[in-house]
Amino acid sequence: MTNRYPDFESPAFLRGHIQDILAFYDPRVFAAEGGFYTCFYDNGDCFDPKLRQLVGSARYVFNYATAYRLYKDPKHLAWAKHGLDFLNLAHRQSNGGYAWALNGGAVTDGRVMAYGHAFVLLAASACLRAGLTEAEKTVTDVFDFLETRFWDAGARAYNDERDASLQTLSPYRGQNANMHMCEALLAAWTATQNIKYLDRAEILANRFAIELAAQTGGLIWEHYDQNWNADMLYNIDAPNDRYRPWGFQPGHQTEWSKLLLILNACRPDEKWLPRAKALYDGAMKTGFDKKYGGLVYGVAPDGGYCAAEKHFWVQAESFAAAWRLYRATGNEQYRRDYNRLWQWSWDNLVDREHGAWFRVRSRDGSKIDDRKSPAGKTDYHTMGACWDVLGDV
Repeated sequence: MTNRYPDFESPAFLRGHIQDILAFYDPRVFAAEGGFYTCFYDNGDCFDPKLRQLVGSARYVFNYATAYRLYKDPKHLAWAKHGLDFLNLAHRQSNGGYAWALNGGAVTDGRVMAYGHAFVLLAASACLRAGLTEAEKTVTDVFDFLETRFWDAGARAYNDERDASLQTLSPYRGQNANMHMCEALLAAWTATQNIKYLDRAEILANRFAIELAAQTGGLIWEHYDQNWNADMLYNIDAPNDRYRPWGFQPGHQTEWSKLLLILNACRPDEKWLPRAKALYDGAMKTGFDKKYGGLVYGVAPDGGYCAAEKHFWVQAESFAAAWRLYRATGNEQYRRDYNRLWQWSWDNLVDREHGAWFRVRSRDGSKIDDRKSPAGKTDYHTMGACWDVLGDV
């Protein structure tokens, strides 16, 4: 590396970077009236102070519970409890489901999404690890709710979406909610040592990283029909969608790679490392931009870029996977990947003036907008990736 870059492998650098990210959100993120503010411009001004979205509400809880566990600032423990209470008192509805969006405390989008509930499970697990023993009830309640309303035992996967009444199940099936459920279940296993969570995470890993990936040449497709056949047309006109984009997502291949390596550490199996390598290597082969650097958002089945933007989370999850693969194999290519992903991010995504990471840049790294953290972005991906490299997860 040239001297203009810090040492991205240094634990001191990674810990300092985490503190820089925390500093961007502190104290502007804390909402005394409930939960946390979201929707920040690049400079930290909030552009929608009344909005609370479930994923963002839960990710903030994960951030502050983990920060307290590692750094022991009492404020972070208080903020984690504040956020967990908001999840359970404001987002949670009388039927046991958590509403997707609130405005000024009122439900504006009552859809009940497995994706959002995965982050509630992740948040509660982080709180339990931080010493908030009351969070164990949330872990149990959310898992049981998902078991009743979303788990399809025959398909060995979670369904995706119900309406606010819970009576209508959407025909859509997707991998994204299941990937984050695998993440949350591994966190629940770590927090509770209850084997049912590890068992379920392993089922999901087998289903998506092996069985369903076989439908699409070994990489994981995003969308499926009710029978879990790959739906190659769903959102074909929306390759840039934030939650359900069309195309292969390089960032999701590498995120699954990371999860398989975490699973392998919990329950070793000789199949996980080869699958983790194949998913990661496939993502880098198809998605790494040889002209400008960085990983693109979406790749079409024919190998062309269908969404050439560079998203913050894609780079972060990928450098975490690269470092895990380097540790597992000793292959210097993964170490080089780790550093070149960091270098592109340092040049184009890390906001060294105000802190935290920009959400998205164009293919060549130029600015797209000034909304650093719209609803749902809390820099959980970037701090989480640093924590993962440090071995702190």
